[in-house]
Amino acid sequence: MEKTEIYNGNTLDKFKTIFSCIDNTTLEGADTHQKVEQLCRRSLQMTDRSKGIPTVAAVCVYPVFVRQAKQLLEGSGIKVASVAGAFPAGQSPIEIKLAEVRYALNEGADEIDMVISRGSLLEGNDQKVKDEVAAIKEACGDRHLKAILETGELQNSDNIYRASMLAMQGGADFIKTSTGKIAVSATPESAQTMLQAIVDFEKTSSRKIGFKAAGGISTPEQALEYYNLTFRMMGHERANNQYFRIGASRLTNRIFELLTQ
Repeated sequence: MEKTEIYNGNTLDKFKTIFSCIDNTTLEGADTHQKVEQLCRRSLQMTDRSKGIPTVAAVCVYPVFVRQAKQLLEGSGIKVASVAGAFPAGQSPIEIKLAEVRYALNEGADEIDMVISRGSLLEGNDQKVKDEVAAIKEACGDRHLKAILETGELQNSDNIYRASMLAMQGGADFIKTSTGKIAVSATPESAQTMLQAIVDFEKTSSRKIGFKAAGGISTPEQALEYYNLTFRMMGHERANNQYFRIGASRLTNRIFELLTQ
């Protein structure tokens, strides 16, 4: 990838921040211990302090790979995130979801990415959606919980806004756009609705909520669009991986290559 005018000065600094906010992800049915090892070792290698290039924020894997990732990343500062709670469909009883979440936590996960019950939300069962988030957050304790809304299944902006509010009321530390497993993943329009919900929620809450864009974000230009949108609405003092994440696979290599040219 060639550096062009758009990739000079302040924009390159933005890409460094974006890189530090990436959850480097593999979530495929064909994942193997070898593939997870390659992901972790590559994540460890993709940093250059002399050029101000930080590490990624986290590696995100299925629960069965958490222990392996935790061992490989020990001492690096890179967190281990795990999808849990009947990812990606969310169509399991809460007892099953909690069992999987607790398994991932016991294996060493620093963060949990759960999926909300979209079917329950579409049926109007808001209390169930909120209660499930609350139960999983209770299991997580002080470890970060990201609630995936799967905005592409929520039909309209009103439902996306409502799902965002319910997830935050249930205790989620982040709200996340998508699983990346359906045709319609993250979009700027759904992100804007979620960010507005965060702004509104924080007006009456003492909690600060993070935002994660995920699903189909594969180019630096796309990542920059979500970065600019997020901090235009939330403020640039939140420009760090405590409050902003991007779930990515191909994007990680592309931004690192851009920064090391």
